[in-house]
Amino acid sequence: MTAPYGDGTRSVRAGEEAPVPGAPLRPSPVFAAPFHLGDQPPREGGLDAYARTDQPTLREFEAAVGELDGGRCLSFATGMAALTAAVLAFVRSGDRVVLPSDGYYTTRMLGAEELARFGIEVTEVPTPEIERVAAEDGLAGVAMVLLETPSNPRLDVCDIAAVARAARAEGALVAVDNTTATPLGQRPLELGAHLTVGSDTKALTGHSDLLLGHVSTADDELFARLKGFRDRTGSTPGPFEAWLGHRSMSTLDLRLARQAANAAAVAEVLAGSAAVTNLRWPWRPEDPSYPLAGRQMLRPNGVLSCELADEATVARLLSRTRLWSAATSFGGVHSTIDRRAQWGADAVPPGFIRLSCGIEDTADLVADLSAALDGLG
Repeated sequence: MTAPYGDGTRSVRAGEEAPVPGAPLRPSPVFAAPFHLGDQPPREGGLDAYARTDQPTLREFEAAVGELDGGRCLSFATGMAALTAAVLAFVRSGDRVVLPSDGYYTTRMLGAEELARFGIEVTEVPTPEIERVAAEDGLAGVAMVLLETPSNPRLDVCDIAAVARAARAEGALVAVDNTTATPLGQRPLELGAHLTVGSDTKALTGHSDLLLGHVSTADDELFARLKGFRDRTGSTPGPFEAWLGHRSMSTLDLRLARQAANAAAVAEVLAGSAAVTNLRWPWRPEDPSYPLAGRQMLRPNGVLSCELADEATVARLLSRTRLWSAATSFGGVHSTIDRRAQWGADAVPPGFIRLSCGIEDTADLVADLSAALDGLG
């Protein structure tokens, strides 16, 4: 699409071909693995040969996500498969990689358990400090900087454009885990990043019923290298997952709008509770990330974090609510609460929780949470 359409139109129409009379309004999934070649050379004229390297249903999903990201997209079986490819396709033994010390814990485990095993030096930097490190020549000799903003689970924000300028000056690649923001909430490629990565299991598809990930880039050489890595390592998703993801992302604009409205109301409830401390939501004026989030991000989402007194208090809260489910992951249509310390991977207090607002009625969520919080503090 070339016209400056809004988020709702882009979510529904991204990646669509020109309509053909008599054809289905939406594409159906193609489940074939091998394809008839006839007398045509494979990989010429858009000819499919084998689903691991090219598949029409994947291509349709990738076209849609790439359009939202502002680049060319490759899909992967999971978000971690996408992130792993974004790193390993471009770094080698002896390289140095900078990862967020406060980001998704499996990303940190990838660095500590796998990258280090391959002789790749890993440096961890907290999200709020990466801009200062970049400005002080702390990226000299770095091959890749991976950012996660807003970070998961604390929701800190860093200046992508500033880090990207410093990294490019040192010849380093910049990849941004954009899972929390989504392509509608933030466009890292426009801010100078080389790669943007998403766990599409979360808000992009948003129904808590599939695993999916993607990487997008506006650089043709990086795209070719990344595709070669995916073709050789085999982390391609199945066509049904890609089709389901493409269908689900049509409602992304609507879901984000309701989730953000819910988060704004829930933030006020949490801020007014004596049981809650260290409330974080980057779009709340009192939040330390608010000024930067307002400049860099395009719209809010529905993920918040805060602290309760201890594990027992979190259990009491969950026992008193009907609409907030105890579940990990985030960005789905159901509202959830996740006590992060139970996983043993994030350096957070026992009572630290991440709240993911779903698309239930705002008044219902507020009333339910208010009643559950009453008397906890």
